[in-house]
Amino acid sequence: MRTVIFDLDGTLADTSGDLVAAANACFGDLGLGDLLDPAADAATAFRGGRAMLRLGFSRAGQGGEAEVDRAFPRLLDHYAAHIDVHTKVYPGAVEALEGLRRAGYLLAVCTNKPEGLAETLLSRLDLRGYFGAVIGADTLPTRKPDAAPYRAAVAGAGGELARSYLLGDTETDRETARAAGVPSALVTFGPSGRGVEALLPEGLLDHYDDLAGLTRRLIG
Repeated sequence: MRTVIFDLDGTLADTSGDLVAAANACFGDLGLGDLLDPAADAATAFRGGRAMLRLGFSRAGQGGEAEVDRAFPRLLDHYAAHIDVHTKVYPGAVEALEGLRRAGYLLAVCTNKPEGLAETLLSRLDLRGYFGAVIGADTLPTRKPDAAPYRAAVAGAGGELARSYLLGDTETDRETARAAGVPSALVTFGPSGRGVEALLPEGLLDHYDDLAGLTRRLIG
């Protein structure tokens, strides 16, 4: 069966506001104040919690990996408690998912967000029912860009690897698809805009209105 695998943060939904808020709450607990800006640091937010902590600590002139490791569980706690305050599904995404499902495509999520948080967020956004599987950063021993989580997402949805592709927004997604030997498409409505074109994905998505046509081109 033909299968489309979606990244979550920066692909299905703009989660950057809640991610940055969680990081700033963590910094606030440590007496450092708000070290990240929701708009200017959105791209860092989409690279994950540890990336935000590294950036914030560097701005405060302190912190190494040990401090990042100590702060990371606190960040996750803040994020879990306020996971959908600012997060918005990208325009047209729901309609596009419904259209793919009606056309017979299988759908799954492969994200570097912890699986439990991904499940919670997808449910809160009323998206969980579209996906046959959700594979997170801690579902397997490895995470993207390793190919194993992608393969697990395809298998969990009941699909075929050779008739699948990955829709994402970062170099990590591009490299995941390359490792799995499948096409990738990257959205251009994230912080990097059309800069993702330099990663040479097999497709670019400017708006979810174009997803059906892109999908037909990549996997039939």
